[in-house]
Amino acid sequence: MRLDVYKIKGGRKLKGEVKISGAKNAALPIIVGSLLAEGKTILSNVPDLKDIRTILQVIEHLGAKTKFISSKNILEIEVRSIKNNQVPYDLVKTMRASIYVMGPLLAKVGEVDVSLPGGCAIGERPIDMHLNGFKKMGAKINLQHGYVKAKAKCLFGTTITMKKISVGTTANLMLAAVLAKGKTVLENAALEPDIIDLGHFLIKMGANITGLGTETIEIIGVKKLNPTKHRIIPDRIEAGTFLLAGAITRGDLKITKIIPEHLRALISILIEIGFFLDEGRNWVQIRPAKNLVGTIIKTKPYPGFPTDLQAPIMAFLITIPRVNVIIETIFENRFTHVAELRRMGADIIIEDRVAIIRGIKKLSSAPVMMPDLRAGAALIIAALGAKGETEIRRIYHADRGYENLVEKLSKLGAKIKREPEGQN
Repeated sequence: MRLDVYKIKGGRKLKGEVKISGAKNAALPIIVGSLLAEGKTILSNVPDLKDIRTILQVIEHLGAKTKFISSKNILEIEVRSIKNNQVPYDLVKTMRASIYVMGPLLAKVGEVDVSLPGGCAIGERPIDMHLNGFKKMGAKINLQHGYVKAKAKCLFGTTITMKKISVGTTANLMLAAVLAKGKTVLENAALEPDIIDLGHFLIKMGANITGLGTETIEIIGVKKLNPTKHRIIPDRIEAGTFLLAGAITRGDLKITKIIPEHLRALISILIEIGFFLDEGRNWVQIRPAKNLVGTIIKTKPYPGFPTDLQAPIMAFLITIPRVNVIIETIFENRFTHVAELRRMGADIIIEDRVAIIRGIKKLSSAPVMMPDLRAGAALIIAALGAKGETEIRRIYHADRGYENLVEKLSKLGAKIKREPEGQN
């Protein structure tokens, strides 16, 4: 595999307009959900990402036929039958979303063998809530040699109270419950826009779902679902990343093709810090201010501040000459970017899940490497605001979550290029 690097010359104010791609975290369970109906499902606004390509391999392995017109972000999925109920390690080792196949396969064919999933190493993300939910619905679960083996002659509706809010668990149980017998009630359900988008997709297929966007989702199982057409919502994490790129460069940036309400937590913090933000129905514009103040941020499930933007906003906060505090409540190991930011001159103290950031005027360029997807976004933001040229390695992490990143940043005035590692 060829390893590429980003080379970014920082210190340039980003200006202009950038269109945001479809949401990866909404697209993944929706793509898997297409397995629930026989026929052709057509999805639009699907981002061309490494994780999307991987999940397409997974559903093709299970029997689906796919056609991805990446230039138009249109995905056609045709399902005639499920030909395989096993998902091997080689297909799932790079992404956690592979576990989503459990819900549709248990509901559709009553059996699934899936390798324990991979993904970013950002802390413990056990799948016990997924498995306990399936058990309550009547499935028998065994863990053998790194695989989850599940069987169910029939899934039955029940009440499942999740011990903590989990987007993945909520999605997976929804995918199973739509074809289960009777009513399933999901309590302490996730409120994320990605879950609401999945629900809207399933309803278009004929599912009976109420309570989307609340802590209690009720699903009455139906006998059959039908293929449909659906447009994936905009990616709020990509949108937030570009807003923070505008913030660190003190640029004038308009983010379009978004849903501003999905970014409310970030928008509120940027206004509190001192930036000017305007917004319309599907856009937000950020402009710099002279006097910026420090802040305290605590990550929370939606509609709170998203953990996926914790690393990117830390990179920006370094450049405010004040003391800022970030409290990470979702994952216990999500400060992997701190060591790399310190290489660029950042003054950050970590105490358990609390990061204390002493701001400086300017970061300095340095060779750094991406520990994971969102930490990688933080390094890109830091490089945009740093003095000199920064080389970022392991950029395959960014390929998992950011579509056409070099092209988008270049159009905004960034000096960024992608080239093979070791090339002068």
